[in-house]
Amino acid sequence: MLCKPMISAIASFAVGILAAGSALAQGTVKVGLVVSMTGEQASTGRQVKAGVDLYMKEHGNKVAGKTIQVIIRDSGSVPDNTKRLAQELIVNGKVNVIAGFEITPAALVVAQLATEAKVVEVVMAAGTSIITERSPYIVRTSDTVPQSSVIIADWAAKNRIKKVVTIVSDYAPSLDA
Repeated sequence: MLCKPMISAIASFAVGILAAGSALAQGTVKVGLVVSMTGEQASTGRQVKAGVDLYMKEHGNKVAGKTIQVIIRDSGSVPDNTKRLAQELIVNGKVNVIAGFEITPAALVVAQLATEAKVVEVVMAAGTSIITERSPYIVRTSDTVPQSSVIIADWAAKNRIKKVVTIVSDYAPSLDA
């Protein structure tokens, strides 16, 4: 059974490749995959990578007759690393798609880079609702925090629960919840 991050990674990978637009006119489509393979979010990063690996194993490295080259970088769960690695992949690596981003700060720090370079940014796991508003080049195939939070709200309403107390950290995903 595939877990949610792996399914999202597979879908994101396919969408990102197809969304690369003009890159499809070239012989190779380069996808920069920036995820946490170490650090606090390593479990999510490894699942995203496993999803991409599974997609490649099942479908090969060709889409629309073009070769797909995935270049993976480990952000170590640090948004500053994510930004630096994404910039290197965009400028030096000439990637057509930049993907990954298991946490909101990582997705947000790359938004301006994607916009300036006109490179598709595929958000595979970060769930804050505002992410896609930060650049017209961002596509997200994972769910958002409000989408998963509404389930418990609906349940509470159906069960006539009238008062609820929540305690959250003061950052975007918690505030979305």
